[in-house]
Amino acid sequence: MSGIFRHIALEIAHIMTALEIWALALGLAMDCFAVSITSGIIWGRFRWKSMLTMAFFFGLFQAFNPFLGWLGTRYFRHLIESVDHWIAFGILAFLGIRMIVESFKPEDEKHFDPASLKVILMMAVATSIDALAVGISFVCVGMNHWSDLPYPLGVIGLVSFLLSLVGVSLGVKCGSYARKIHADLLGGVILFAIGLKILIEHLIA
Repeated sequence: MSGIFRHIALEIAHIMTALEIWALALGLAMDCFAVSITSGIIWGRFRWKSMLTMAFFFGLFQAFNPFLGWLGTRYFRHLIESVDHWIAFGILAFLGIRMIVESFKPEDEKHFDPASLKVILMMAVATSIDALAVGISFVCVGMNHWSDLPYPLGVIGLVSFLLSLVGVSLGVKCGSYARKIHADLLGGVILFAIGLKILIEHLIA
């Protein structure tokens, strides 16, 4: 009988671990989700190639950065922790301020395009900086072997990919309303606010 209870306890522990990984993935994907909504608002229509490209790179970087954090924990953990929030804030603040400035220009003079691969990569890097710390935490909870990583990294990447697609779709649907209140200006404020949130969370932690 004790063997049965032990087996049940192990199964419950496994389920809780899986739920925690999915919850973690959702939390990490929130910045991607917000940025994707902003991009959808600016586009105003479904641009499937750009949507899939954005979702792919958001998912890729969200999955890859925890791996980098896990890999580098023993060698340069202190370096990552000391600058990660400043990097994220700097990139998002730069993009946000650029969007705000562009919002006051005539339509034919605007150059900010969230469909640009360069902009997508910059946003993917900025929104995935926090995922480095998640990789460090993997080591702290006992994920010390390569075989421990595929499942959590796969879940993180998948959730970010899907929420990015959902976010862009919501942005496109809401675009007709948002464009009436300067979508570029709104998007810039959102990007700057996300960067500021990341910075403040790290400074007060």
